[in-house]
Amino acid sequence: MQREQLADFLRRRREAIRPAEVGIADGPRRRTAGLRREEVALLAGMSVDYVVRLEQGRSSQPSTQLLGALARALRLTDDERNHLFHLAGHQPPPADGTARLARTGLVRMLDLVGDTPAMVLSDLGETLAQNRMSILLSGDHTTGLTGDRRYVAYRYFTDPTIRDLHGPDEWQRHARQQVADLRAVAGRRAGDPVVTGLIGRLRAASDDFRRLWAEHEVAVRRADRKTFRHPRVGLITMDCETLVTPDLGQQLLVLTPADAEAREKLELLRVLGVEEFPAGMPH
Repeated sequence: MQREQLADFLRRRREAIRPAEVGIADGPRRRTAGLRREEVALLAGMSVDYVVRLEQGRSSQPSTQLLGALARALRLTDDERNHLFHLAGHQPPPADGTARLARTGLVRMLDLVGDTPAMVLSDLGETLAQNRMSILLSGDHTTGLTGDRRYVAYRYFTDPTIRDLHGPDEWQRHARQQVADLRAVAGRRAGDPVVTGLIGRLRAASDDFRRLWAEHEVAVRRADRKTFRHPRVGLITMDCETLVTPDLGQQLLVLTPADAEAREKLELLRVLGVEEFPAGMPH
């Protein structure tokens, strides 16, 4: 770990970001160049004290999870992110597989859509990044989930609380879409042990998954309509548009209100702020 170089790199990247790039108002009294340390800490989900110690070269070696959070908060390019990992004494995440980070361009798009809920997903359904409105709508899917629960398909078929959030018809429709999308990924990534392992564990854990998998339906999700049962504002119906990267490795999911009632509830939710959610609440 190169503490002094890491500290210098983090300071310079923080000072190079305009607050507006991350959705922070740049008021007339602002004296700090770039972001404040408190703002980086908030964006990265870590303590201000740890950010200070990193920038002063006094920290312990940060984990790969913390580095990923810092890379997203500081809007690092892929090359800058890899450099950050090297300075911290870690190998950068691979271009493919479960350890990768959301692409920098997609993270920037999360900022650009503003108060529209949006998230970045891997092709296997891991949430790699979310904007604030996405978290307010459906909970935090980027922290607190481990093992197979990182995958939305696994949660969908093994967590009974998720099934209870939908009526039978809607659950069956989304379940079929989950399986068809996973079948398309399995075809593209034939022989990938991450994919085959997940499918094998799902077949062992769920009779519904095993039945739908045997039907061999294939479809990459592009557009959809979903109803969210929110604990504070009730049912919200959202139209879901999925933009896929050229290599099909990551997706930007953008959710827009399906009607005037949904728009009003989403605006109310924005005003109300953060609410506690069950871990892994589906999107």
